[in-house]
Amino acid sequence: MDQLHDSKAGPSQPQPRWRQQASRWRLQAIKATVLVAAVVLGYMAFVRLYHGGLEVNWLWRTINQDGNRYEHESAKGNQYLLGVGKADITGPVVEINMMGYADTKQVGSGLRQRLYSRAFIVGDVKHPEDRFVYLVLDTQSGDTAVRSGILKGLASLGSDFAVYGQHNVAVTGTHSHSGPGAWLNYLLPQITSKGFDKQSYQAIVDGAVLSIQRAHTSLQPGYLTVGSTKVLDANINRSLYAYLANPAKERSKYNTSTEDDGSVEKTLTLLKFQRASDSKSTGVLTWFPTHGTSMLGNNTLISGDNKGVAADMFEKSFSKEDSVADGFVAGFSQASVGDTSPNVLGAWCEDGSGKQCSLENSTCSDGKSQYCHARGPFFRVPDNGASSCYEIGKRQFEPARKLYDSLDSVGTPIVGPTVKSFHTFQDMSNFSFPLANGSYVNTCPAALGYSFAAGTSDGPGAFDFTQNGPNTPNASPVWRVVSGFIKEPSEHQKRCHFPKPILLDVGEITTPYLWTPNVVDVQVLRAGQLVIIVSPGEATTMAGRRWKEAIHNSAASSALSGLSKVDPIVVLGGPANSYTHYIATPEEYGIQRYEGASTLYGPYTLNAYINLTLTYLHHLSASSTSKPAPGPSPPDNVNKSLSFITGVVFDGTPIFKQFGDVKEDVKPSYSIGSLVSATFVGANPRNSLRLGQTYAAVEKLDVEHGRWSRVRDDGDWSLIFNWKRTSEILGTSEVNIVWETEDWVEPGQYRVKYYGDWKAVGGAITSFEGVSGDFIVA
Repeated sequence: MDQLHDSKAGPSQPQPRWRQQASRWRLQAIKATVLVAAVVLGYMAFVRLYHGGLEVNWLWRTINQDGNRYEHESAKGNQYLLGVGKADITGPVVEINMMGYADTKQVGSGLRQRLYSRAFIVGDVKHPEDRFVYLVLDTQSGDTAVRSGILKGLASLGSDFAVYGQHNVAVTGTHSHSGPGAWLNYLLPQITSKGFDKQSYQAIVDGAVLSIQRAHTSLQPGYLTVGSTKVLDANINRSLYAYLANPAKERSKYNTSTEDDGSVEKTLTLLKFQRASDSKSTGVLTWFPTHGTSMLGNNTLISGDNKGVAADMFEKSFSKEDSVADGFVAGFSQASVGDTSPNVLGAWCEDGSGKQCSLENSTCSDGKSQYCHARGPFFRVPDNGASSCYEIGKRQFEPARKLYDSLDSVGTPIVGPTVKSFHTFQDMSNFSFPLANGSYVNTCPAALGYSFAAGTSDGPGAFDFTQNGPNTPNASPVWRVVSGFIKEPSEHQKRCHFPKPILLDVGEITTPYLWTPNVVDVQVLRAGQLVIIVSPGEATTMAGRRWKEAIHNSAASSALSGLSKVDPIVVLGGPANSYTHYIATPEEYGIQRYEGASTLYGPYTLNAYINLTLTYLHHLSASSTSKPAPGPSPPDNVNKSLSFITGVVFDGTPIFKQFGDVKEDVKPSYSIGSLVSATFVGANPRNSLRLGQTYAAVEKLDVEHGRWSRVRDDGDWSLIFNWKRTSEILGTSEVNIVWETEDWVEPGQYRVKYYGDWKAVGGAITSFEGVSGDFIVA
């Protein structure tokens, strides 16, 4: 996107000095030769000017903001300062309410897969202060308090990390609904988790900071290449009725086939990080929209859901012969996730009718939503969604890996040395701005509609709430009394949010502190022609398209697009920085299904985000040396949040038993594909999160050398760590470790190990281990 200058079509020729005595025929021959050469050179110049597609065989020559010239082979694009890093952020895996479904009964009971922060840094080689960090956390979203904690953690690391701040750190979540909760900044999501848990919060903050440290340490010049592919079987639109309210002409632009009818985005975008020193790949960052709801609301095992599966598969898919660096990191970021679902078989009534849920409001024969459940590809397997989760992760990994393998031939180099970012805070409680037609509109203090309480087919709500309830909701009048008791919205607030009937006027409740954010993050990142919209909410499919199109068109027509022959590539990642629920189009908002009811700031929420990002877009230009004003700071409630979560008092053992003793041992042998299980005298895993370590492991005997080596740990999907309290009074518990032996497992002799930490009455914590008997897998 920096200024492109035409390079010469070929080496210039010195003007020949013809001798006066040259013969006439020789002179004519030379003139003819010169004429032919001039025609050829003219034609080549014409091609250079009007056929940009042929430019890939030439040298880029760009000018940066200081007027310096850089030349790089277009096959690789410009060099950037690149770094990747990964760190463990797994919080308490038991006794903490899980974040996503807002179900008080969904409390963690163990670990299916560890959670990680994956950090990606992109910087300008010549101006290294111009850089950004894009974090992908295995969490439900970004968060105001978490981001604040990360920035404070970076500031504490000293002058080397002073380059990272509000303007250039983006904190996104994969939107997994399978992680521990109790870490969010505002009251509403804290209600179901019994408040705020500092252990849960600190695990995310510390791991995110460590991942950035590791990415920072790995910084070196390299190249970026971007490509895209279609993923046709990993998402559907769960609010199709609302999507169909968007203009037919607009929808038709995206309806390309029966498999890709435009109702959800099927495009996966992949960005490859490659070291210049040895051409080894260091990581990939992808964007694709599908909800982190493959694991169902009755699941109580911590995992990264389908995005966590895909990332783990990608990172473990390479052999020693592949040209990848040690510590390769794969980030699977969300995109326009709002109305998507990974439960691709659709929503069906579990009431014995065998019918699909109603299109309009996702209800069944009783007129309620509780029996309406979405089905994943393996919904009949009674494993709380684990098989479907693994499959949807695999369906993202496989096309991503196929694209990665062919990226040298089908990818687009990122060109233009400029790396920029901006960030500001905006109070959305009454933001006034013009629409395209010149009329002024405004946003509203945050509020949630009745359909918010109805939930979705991925996780139905309770009571008699249903989706699609504009104006007068189809719910018991009792809820109006309850709503008014909490906070009766003013007439102005009702008009502002119309046609949303307000159930919870959350943006105007400040007791004991704010329930949801009114101050939101506005952030966009840029590297060359790649522009990343950092969305604080879950944009629906069409909302994301409109937002990206607006940024693309502005970037392409403004000084931002200095590389006139290079089309801007715009992606959207989130939910990020703070969680602002949903971002629906005004048409979808009018339908008031779950997504519209959860669009916090009124019918013009999307328009406001587009206006704000366009207003500040000039800060991404190559010549820009300024940043937007910081805006009003949101509250950081870490030290004022309520908590009714009790800690671990002590751990005890049954009579004549010690911690780590085997209660139920393994069998002598198992066939490949069988479940291996061992149960131990346990202790509460909240005593130590064992970050960067493991609670469970499988070891294999090296018969030749007589040594045991670890082949699985609790970061592997196939190894499951279950914890159960057996006596509240005595403080006893047990741990069951299950290994789902894979079909590719090597035959041999194995054993299971358990790593725990027990707490004494006085508070001292002591580590211990448990070991099962040996067993054969054949």
